[in-house]
Amino acid sequence: MNWPSSRRAWTLTILLTLAYVLSYVDRAILGLLVEPIKADLGLDDEQIGLLLGPAFAIFYATMGVPLGWLADRVKRTWLVAAGIALWSMATAASGLARDFWHLFTARMSVGVGEATLGPSAMSMIGDSFPPEKRGKPVAVYSAALSLGSGIAGLIGAGVLIWAKTSNQIELPVVGTVRPWQFAFFVVGIPGLLLALAFLFVREPSRQRVENESLGSFPDALRTIWTDKGAFIGVTLLVCVMTATAYSHGLMPSAFSRSYGWEPQTFAFWNAIATLSIGPPSIWLVGWAADKGRAQGRADAPLRILLIGFILLVPSSAAILLMPTPELALAMNALNTVPFAMVTAAAIMALLDITPGQVRAQVVALYYMAISMAGLFLGPTTAGSLSKRVFGEEHLNWAISAVPIIYGTIPLLLLPIIRKAYLVRLAKAQGV
Repeated sequence: MNWPSSRRAWTLTILLTLAYVLSYVDRAILGLLVEPIKADLGLDDEQIGLLLGPAFAIFYATMGVPLGWLADRVKRTWLVAAGIALWSMATAASGLARDFWHLFTARMSVGVGEATLGPSAMSMIGDSFPPEKRGKPVAVYSAALSLGSGIAGLIGAGVLIWAKTSNQIELPVVGTVRPWQFAFFVVGIPGLLLALAFLFVREPSRQRVENESLGSFPDALRTIWTDKGAFIGVTLLVCVMTATAYSHGLMPSAFSRSYGWEPQTFAFWNAIATLSIGPPSIWLVGWAADKGRAQGRADAPLRILLIGFILLVPSSAAILLMPTPELALAMNALNTVPFAMVTAAAIMALLDITPGQVRAQVVALYYMAISMAGLFLGPTTAGSLSKRVFGEEHLNWAISAVPIIYGTIPLLLLPIIRKAYLVRLAKAQGV
């Protein structure tokens, strides 16, 4: 295989990670501005759940598959550039929203743009590093979730604090806007510069076995179906994680209603905890996966994934059941570790069993599944349980119920998933 130089490979990885950070900031900022948006637009928890979930997921999930097919055939750096430009402009447009449907449409457009990144990024990282050196770059890229969440928290906290001293802001052309609307401009516009940079990035050559043909979408489906226990099993575990993670978009409001913390107080301290614990945890997962492989444990990423999932379900359910806000915040911070284990290890495990000629398409299907599960089930389940079952004053119970509802059965299936994965891994390695 003709791998690119280490410098080129890592430069591309850092740029892709920066893009992922910006995408997650654009995605997460809404959850931190729930209360002022609800007040200005007259929304309820169920509508907020729809904005946090389905509005973003409609195209983010479904467009990933055709974009994955496209990423296997066109210049991926240009595809990423177009996606960054689109989601950045759509995020800024969210600041122009005047009602629920305006914001819903803008969030859908953000989803279209962000759908370009995952398949292209994983395809290019897979083509930049041999398998035994892939753990660290995948972990660095995956750390963008924690970095993006933390940065969004700091921005959100700043905006909410600012809102108490400045009720309106005058902008050229746009006119008078509220602080929460200005926040969307602040996080959206910088992405346009990064989009421009990707037009000049050299992408890696596609690494394929000699005489290997370009895989079609039916080939990708056939690959998955032949060993569906492995592919679907890994994906199922991550679906539970994303449903839980996206339900946490309502966490600032839950802290406010259950513990009396202002959303900006939660946003600030949670951002500090996330930035302190999240990236090191993910990088440690990458190091552990590479070390495990070097010691002959080819299934090292899967082992990390399974351990992380076992820890994730009960710890996620316990966060908002803590008796004090300090304990809840500490539990939420500790919960970052199993989230990191599942996030980083799952995509490594998937890449290890996926042929190069259909890699982008399989990754696109993976992102489609985990995104649809997370965005359609997580915030909507929490929002609906809050409004229709527990009452909006008990939003904490609704959020705590999500990992229990969706995680119990997958916990029981872990031995079956592991067995199916080991069979597929042996095939992929030609054993």
